[in-house]
Amino acid sequence: MALERKIAKHLLDIEAVALRPNDYFTWTSGIKSPIYCDNRITMSYPAIRREIAAGMSEVIKAKFPEVEVVAGTATAGIPHAAWVSEVLDLPMIYVRDSAKKHGKTNQIEGRLLEGQKVVIIEDLISTGLSSLKVAKALEEAGAVVLGVVAIFSYELKKAQDAFAADKVEYHTLTNYNYLIEEAVVSDYIKQEDVEKLLEWRNNL
Repeated sequence: MALERKIAKHLLDIEAVALRPNDYFTWTSGIKSPIYCDNRITMSYPAIRREIAAGMSEVIKAKFPEVEVVAGTATAGIPHAAWVSEVLDLPMIYVRDSAKKHGKTNQIEGRLLEGQKVVIIEDLISTGLSSLKVAKALEEAGAVVLGVVAIFSYELKKAQDAFAADKVEYHTLTNYNYLIEEAVVSDYIKQEDVEKLLEWRNNL
């Protein structure tokens, strides 16, 4: 089984992703959605998190071979960045959503040197704005951001447009299309639900 389908199946099996084509979730942003993704759950499954780390590491070696530092996004990207940095034997840092209000008021934790080439690790790409905010913080700190690698993407057009506008490359281990395909094969959803799920994504 291809990695994309395998990871999608894992996310469904451990209930990191839930699909409700007839009873929408409400995201924090207020968006009504037939899908809810919580990839933090992958932390609790050693075999799956190792597979994710290995997959991300292979993507980085293929797409960003000049990488010098692995950066996790706070908070969900941090553990995956740690496991990936261990596989690649590279330094790791993490980036907060905003600077701390006390101490050294750091937004970036760990050692980052001027001009170092960084790959950002995310658990999920929805609109892409949080990843791009991290990229901007790293660039302002003097880093060269090579790109973003994430576990899953909803494949929203607004994310594709945002990454293109900021000229940031991104790759994911699996995505919404693969998830739907695997959900049908696994009898998680019915074939008649597919059109509803794709319509939601295409119209958002």
